[in-house]
Amino acid sequence: MEPIEWTPVKGAYVYRFFFCIIGSNGVEEMSKKLFSSGEIEILSMNPNVKRVSEKSIIYSDEFKQFFINEYYSGVSPTRIFERAGFSKEMMGYRIDRAAERWKKAYDKYGMVGLLGRNKSTGRPSSGDPTEHEIIKKQQAKIKLLEAEVELLKKVDFKERRRSETNQTLKISEIYEMISNVIIKYRLKQVLSFLCKSAGVSRSGYYRYISTKTKRLEREKSDEQLRDIILMAYSFRGYKKGSRSIKMTLEGKYGIIFNRKRIQRIMRKYGIVCPIRKSNPYRRMQKANQMHHKVKNILNRKFNQTVPGKVLLTDITYLKYGKGETAYLSTVKDTCTHEIIAYQLSKHMDITLVIDTFQKVKSLKNVTVTKETIVHSDQGCHYTSNEYQTLLKSLNVVQSMSRKGNCWDNAPQESFYGHMKDELNLNNCRTYELLEKAIEDYMDYYNHDRYQWGLKKMTPAQYRDHLLSA
Repeated sequence: MEPIEWTPVKGAYVYRFFFCIIGSNGVEEMSKKLFSSGEIEILSMNPNVKRVSEKSIIYSDEFKQFFINEYYSGVSPTRIFERAGFSKEMMGYRIDRAAERWKKAYDKYGMVGLLGRNKSTGRPSSGDPTEHEIIKKQQAKIKLLEAEVELLKKVDFKERRRSETNQTLKISEIYEMISNVIIKYRLKQVLSFLCKSAGVSRSGYYRYISTKTKRLEREKSDEQLRDIILMAYSFRGYKKGSRSIKMTLEGKYGIIFNRKRIQRIMRKYGIVCPIRKSNPYRRMQKANQMHHKVKNILNRKFNQTVPGKVLLTDITYLKYGKGETAYLSTVKDTCTHEIIAYQLSKHMDITLVIDTFQKVKSLKNVTVTKETIVHSDQGCHYTSNEYQTLLKSLNVVQSMSRKGNCWDNAPQESFYGHMKDELNLNNCRTYELLEKAIEDYMDYYNHDRYQWGLKKMTPAQYRDHLLSA
């Protein structure tokens, strides 16, 4: 069959199609496309092309390596060629053939198999090597072994550091160490060897390198989130956990973040929430046997729906200055979690609790009725005649925890624990500074400290919400 030539309209490309009849071997040759003079001129201007003629095209070694890196990162051959400035219509089937040829060479010889004919192919030469070639080969081998030793030392050091904190070494960290070693020793075509030594995949390394831009963008985004979270974390000078941060962002700044997102940023940048430590000396003096004790009427029924129905009270000590001690008495509403009254004193005498409950009598936003239960521990202050007489004058019901059982007054104990975690008393060198710090914290706790169990409201907001309902 004679070759058929077809020349389309003016300005279009010239195509020649060659066909052949199926031979005796039963194989039909594929049609070939020749480059026109205009296409040759366009391709010769592409920096990824070494030489081009009517029938053939020779690509640069850099483009071949770029193709392999992108191909093993999941990019299609056509897309890679288009990124390099090649037209799909102009190249045609040559794209798939080049991709298949380079992939076979890379799988068999590595990056060396992609080099041009004027460079080394990695195959042994037929003649004996010269003394210069032997020395050069040994130097390259020493450099490679030094790089391998340094890489393994870094991986081992990182793994031991992680094991001390019960963490595992991330694969991305190993890829970063491999990249640093290659740059430091100026190595080429050794990626497979180093990945095998470190126990990671080569394709994963290519994926790590190709997504470097995305990681940098993610890092910038996380830094912006960190600054926003720190703004809520240090709001009014008190540190908070992920729940408090979420509620503070939503309540004070109108920013809604997922709690898991907040936890991820806190873990990443080491933003630590203060954790309450166990204190064996937190219990106050136990009730004197001569004082009158009452039963545990409350029986841990802390969840109330009516403000002022159950009031909890207790005393805690506060260290300030140079080893000095002050004492704080508070009354907490179990329904709203609000501290409705408090009293600070240098002495832990009976007047401390008496003065605290004198403030309860004058409250306008809390109504004390004959059904109100005032619960405390069995401390000598709460079993004294003066205190019990005061409660009778208020016409309320008194309740006490069981002896040595702090869980019977758990919400009040929990408040003291959180307060000591969040309040920095090291700066309170005088009693006056301590008073200001306690006053500021009480205002913060009641009006600005959001709580998860109060429908993400502050105690004051929740109280107003219940009263309006």
